[in-house]
Amino acid sequence: MATQVLTSSATPVADPFPINGTDYIEFYVGNAKQASHYYRTAFGFQLAGYRGPETGVRDRASYLLVQDKIRLVLTSALGPDSPIAEHHRRHGDGVRDLALWVDNCRASFEYAMAHGAVVVTEPTVLSDPDGEVVLAAIRTYGDTIHSLVERRNYRGLFLPGFQRVTPRYQPSAVGLRYVDHCVGNVELGRMNECLGFYERVMGFKNLVSFDDKDISTEYSALMSKVMANGNERIKFPINEPAQGKKKSQIEEYLDFYHGPGVQHVAITTDNIIATVGTLRDRGVEFLTVPGSYYDTVLDRVGTIDENLEPLRELGILIDRDDEGYLLQIFTKPVEDRPTLFYEVIQRKGARSFGKGNFKALFEAIEREQAARGNL
Repeated sequence: MATQVLTSSATPVADPFPINGTDYIEFYVGNAKQASHYYRTAFGFQLAGYRGPETGVRDRASYLLVQDKIRLVLTSALGPDSPIAEHHRRHGDGVRDLALWVDNCRASFEYAMAHGAVVVTEPTVLSDPDGEVVLAAIRTYGDTIHSLVERRNYRGLFLPGFQRVTPRYQPSAVGLRYVDHCVGNVELGRMNECLGFYERVMGFKNLVSFDDKDISTEYSALMSKVMANGNERIKFPINEPAQGKKKSQIEEYLDFYHGPGVQHVAITTDNIIATVGTLRDRGVEFLTVPGSYYDTVLDRVGTIDENLEPLRELGILIDRDDEGYLLQIFTKPVEDRPTLFYEVIQRKGARSFGKGNFKALFEAIEREQAARGNL
């Protein structure tokens, strides 16, 4: 199947489910205090807010981390019988909520429900002296949800209930700017069902598709389709495994996460060499490709405005589409389970997702799988 990138039509169509962007990503983790320290020290996030027993919340502790336009919320249960504790028991540390910033929570929720969404939380008003936020939530694949966040009448830090904190320890940022896309893994045969959900419930369109001929190695294969909202600020690639000689990375993820979930979060930077160099110095581990990749890469992508040697040294990959090129690199899993990882990406005009790097990337993942005994 040839990769197809959809272009805007000549006659704009009203977006039935307008989204301004990613509002926040919430993780359910075993120890939010320790996890927040890791994300601050390694990834350069700033601790900005806290919610827990000291603020009147009895069942959880949450830490708000920020860097440029990125907001992460790390949440732990304070007791063994909490749904948060059950989520962590089953999945390990992982993404619970891909929250979306909307202008009208009630209208978005009503549209979603009219088109078959499963409700998690009906629209609820949270308020404090800084104003009010309207929140609702719907279910997507597995135990992952989408909160719908309306904050046009709120002037506070983040959400009512969060207290501003200014800790002495605030490592410097590393240049991460905003969420580019979030990738979900689902079981064999479930990808098109998931795509139908986003198309029907949120008015998303299929931006680009890859089949097992695009994404395959000697041992394994997968299929992927990218769904995007009207303004393309939200992009959700969905992966499912395909038949191969050995276990694919998607099957490994599903085995250890015990079901569908968020595989990786891609975050943009304006200077990938500086960002990745700093991340590496702070202990973040990245997948590596053979040095021979760089011997022929410019034959494939053509001229780029970069010195190839720093890219080679750091293991940064290069790809091109009709609109420009991109630079990207992937971390190793950031949990003990081989589940969640991160992508750092710098776009130089390209809207695509690095198809030309798939084979080298997935062979690198397979080497890690083999070392874990999971290939």
